[in-house]
Amino acid sequence: MSPPKSPNGPRKQPPPIVIRDKRRIDPVTLELRAGDGPPQHTRIGDGEFGTPGGAPAAGSTTVQAQLTERTADLQRLKAEYDNYRKRVQRDRLAIREIAVANVLGGLLPVLDAIDQAREHGDADPGLRAVAEVLETQLATLGLQEVGTPGERFDPACHQAISCQRSDKVDQPTCTAVLRPGYRVGQHLLRPAQVAVCEPPDQEVPS
Repeated sequence: MSPPKSPNGPRKQPPPIVIRDKRRIDPVTLELRAGDGPPQHTRIGDGEFGTPGGAPAAGSTTVQAQLTERTADLQRLKAEYDNYRKRVQRDRLAIREIAVANVLGGLLPVLDAIDQAREHGDADPGLRAVAEVLETQLATLGLQEVGTPGERFDPACHQAISCQRSDKVDQPTCTAVLRPGYRVGQHLLRPAQVAVCEPPDQEVPS
């Protein structure tokens, strides 16, 4: 059975809705449109950007590629700046460490004189108080004493003044510190002068 007909005849399809784009700048290409050209029409139901099926226009692809490239450039610049800032910070710390090492290196004879006065009992209470304050301040600046009896002999920071052999040790060992050494950070101001005991079958490295 055929569907009933409308008393006014066959029903007509409504005309398509047309949107007239009167903008002077094309939103896709970002270029100025010609003033005397026909207005751009976009039919409802067409794809995005006025192309069938929603396929992006060529201008959109270009803009996206440029955006991706600019984003990569910004990320690269940020990484370079971060590396530069870290390098400057390391250089500042290294320069400061060298400057402190140069100053403290000139004070080592003072520390030696204080140690000798203590060993001979010549340090009165006033001198001991001054020595303690001085040593505390030097430690605050990063001065560290090198050389401890019983530690393994290390030619990088120890200087062997005397050496004897014994089967009681299995490696070269510092038995006494004759004069302490000092370092600031990674900078060795002077090695510690030590007496060394080594196994019978091993030579002390020079």
